[in-house]
Amino acid sequence: MTENMKGLLLEDRWAPVTSEMGFLETDAEHAARAFAAWQGGLMAPRGIDVAVRPVSGSLEQALSALLPLTGGERRRHLFMPTRSPWTAYVDNAWQGTDAASAMSYMAEALGCRGMRVVAVPQTLRGDKGRYGAVMLEVYGPRQTHWLNYLRTLYAANDGGRWVFGQSGEPFAFEKQEQYQARKVRDRFTLDMLKEYLHHLGLSPFEEDFYLPRGTAAWLVEKTGPVVPTHKEYTLAQAREQF
Repeated sequence: MTENMKGLLLEDRWAPVTSEMGFLETDAEHAARAFAAWQGGLMAPRGIDVAVRPVSGSLEQALSALLPLTGGERRRHLFMPTRSPWTAYVDNAWQGTDAASAMSYMAEALGCRGMRVVAVPQTLRGDKGRYGAVMLEVYGPRQTHWLNYLRTLYAANDGGRWVFGQSGEPFAFEKQEQYQARKVRDRFTLDMLKEYLHHLGLSPFEEDFYLPRGTAAWLVEKTGPVVPTHKEYTLAQAREQF
């Protein structure tokens, strides 16, 4: 894995929003409305309304619907159709999307596969920058050896030390011999992640993979009381931290 990880989505200028993304193997509007129904039930006791609306335009225009980014809790969630059976998911947390719990739950709720994809370049210098990570988690519609996880793979800088891990049944296309590489960070690289995702029908680091002509993204938005720690950020302010 190279330090700059060339080939990230939109040249990484929407990081940290797109540094982690979720995917569901179902229709975008269907996913958004099911997610809104789930969140609506959770938020109603707090007097929070959860609404769904379409967002048209380019990929960056769709991502702009997430702004401002928020701290404290996520207020906006975006579901985007792709040139595949998969729907992409990101949210407006100022420190980046958290796809794991949402995609795991939705995979079971909708009876489809879900996915978490992480690609973060290693840029840490002193107290600025980010710890690098390449991760893939695949969820199924039913309980497995651990919750509904089908497969997990990661190579990540854990506070200064690179670690590698895997669980679940390997896919037939995996390069398992690479998992024995001497350098831990070479055991699961960005190029390997891209290749694995291609086998699964995704090209998530390519701009034209998203929002095929004639389609719209779907924004799930929460309005109403906010938590005491609520704070809003521009994308530039969030990026300053990295």
